[in-house]
Amino acid sequence: MTKQPQDLQIVILGAGMGGLTSALALAQQGFKNIDIYENASDLGFVGAGIQLAPNMARVLDGLGVWKGIEAEAVNIEDTSVREGATDKEHAYVDLRYIEKTYGYKHMVGHRASLANGLYEGCKKHSSIKFHFGINADNVDSFGPRPSFTAKPRAEGADPFKVECDVLLAADGIKSVTRVEMLKRLGVDVGVKDTQQAAYRIMIHKDQIKDDPELLALINSNRVTRWIGAKRHIIAYAVSNNTIYNISTTQPDTNFAAATNATYTTKGSKPAMMGVFSDFCPMVQRMLNYVPEGEVCEWKLRVHDPLPTWVHDSVALVGDACHPTLPHLAQGAAQAIEDGAVIGVVLSKLPDTTPESINKALRVYEKVRKSRAEALVEMATASGRALHLGEGAAKEERDKQFAALRAGKGPVPDKWADADVQREIYGFDCTKVAADNFNEYFSHM
Repeated sequence: MTKQPQDLQIVILGAGMGGLTSALALAQQGFKNIDIYENASDLGFVGAGIQLAPNMARVLDGLGVWKGIEAEAVNIEDTSVREGATDKEHAYVDLRYIEKTYGYKHMVGHRASLANGLYEGCKKHSSIKFHFGINADNVDSFGPRPSFTAKPRAEGADPFKVECDVLLAADGIKSVTRVEMLKRLGVDVGVKDTQQAAYRIMIHKDQIKDDPELLALINSNRVTRWIGAKRHIIAYAVSNNTIYNISTTQPDTNFAAATNATYTTKGSKPAMMGVFSDFCPMVQRMLNYVPEGEVCEWKLRVHDPLPTWVHDSVALVGDACHPTLPHLAQGAAQAIEDGAVIGVVLSKLPDTTPESINKALRVYEKVRKSRAEALVEMATASGRALHLGEGAAKEERDKQFAALRAGKGPVPDKWADADVQREIYGFDCTKVAADNFNEYFSHM
């Protein structure tokens, strides 16, 4: 009896957004053997706020998990871009048109809520099996049957070999699969240090109950961004307006001596307050609510575009192939688009030969690669515009903000620009993959 596509043994490395979405999309398409290997001993949902843009919501709704995630989220009605030092408004953008235009509101939520919604969706499918506390040590084969060495974290447990028909590497920016793939292809693509770092801060409503100004912010449906030379802060309420999520970007001065593998460090509250000491008093009050021991700083890294995301029967997913800076708020959304497209292309396999699997994975790459890489570059450019110091470039940017206030011209903060939103939110990744599969597959 001929093996059907849905009988393929599919292994996913990593239970982040891209890995969970890939599993859920494949299970929805009837695949029966999906195994997720995750290094952590459980998913232990942590993290800070996350933007739930319409292109993400569309995918999650198609996978049947959006309603639960939406119920805990906050609908963003407008955004205000302000000068850090004075709190003077540079630009105001009304976002209430987004639902009418794209079919979904622009919402924000807690990363844990998004991850948990995807995880609960996966648990409803008996075809998805989770293997926690297991490290993929090295990929031994990329095809015709990919294999890797699985190393359990449990003391005394022996490593074992895992073989499959398709291997999806959603193993993050430090992906061992990417490193091995590039080595086999004879390509050197290094991780790029952006010289930027970020603080992620969560303030609970009860902490600010005696501060009317900050209480008004947490009770609002607004994303606020304060910008200054080489630094900015973006903030919004999550978890049904009970938590105020604050994310900063600033020059990276604390990781200079850190090894390349280090991405987070315990931060110093006085150092953080010093970074934003010239921002307005309200912003400084806001940052001061963070308890001393809870300041964490992230190093922001990306890498140059890869020559390919696919080798034999292995494909890279999410941050393993296109990590992005947070300035467009599309990192998780792009990983989720990856997973959704993988579900479409593998479901349309005409047969289960390694050749066809490789061609289908290359269709996934064709649908996703140029789009994801364009958004990575756009996020970088938006960050540059937000962080200008004094000089002609800043004067030109501020003229654009002034024109925007008068109702004409683009938004220097690309996240809030209508033309950029059209490009990002108007794209239906599963429809594009389904509509073009036959044509793309035949030309691979």
